[in-house]
Amino acid sequence: MANETIMRYQIADYLNTGTGETEAWSLCGAGFNTLDESPAAQINTKTYVSDAAASSTIKSYQPQFPFDTDLMKSEAAIMALYEIGRNQKTGAEAEMDYLRVELFEPVASKENTFKARKFRVAVEVASVAGAGGEAIQVTGNLNNVGTFVDGEFNTATKMFTAAADVEAGN
Repeated sequence: MANETIMRYQIADYLNTGTGETEAWSLCGAGFNTLDESPAAQINTKTYVSDAAASSTIKSYQPQFPFDTDLMKSEAAIMALYEIGRNQKTGAEAEMDYLRVELFEPVASKENTFKARKFRVAVEVASVAGAGGEAIQVTGNLNNVGTFVDGEFNTATKMFTAAADVEAGN
């Protein structure tokens, strides 16, 4: 099998810009300059009495998704991030659902369906800035809340299905 490099465009990111019970998955595409993933492993290190060197174990993760966008009024995902910072929302009002869809991992026998992870994130808008004659940029981080839900996402219907529901046949 040939060495296949995965390109950034093969990961699709979506924010839930819906209201209340109604989900509306908005693509983080146009206007997003970067949207990265930093798993941020938390390490526990100990040196035992019989060892000269320390031993480390991964005890947890603290994922963060740094973003850098151009403020585009027509893009729902960007405007949702901007409004959180603009209105200085806190607590649950500053949280959203976020999907990372692996377009390089199609689900067998399901058209337009790919492996995905659903995160609850606290939106940290760090900056809304722009020099004269330039586009306004909104930058910050999507900070993980709790444990992600593994599953699959259909890019045509924009429906996420948790892995547990897939296994149960739902």
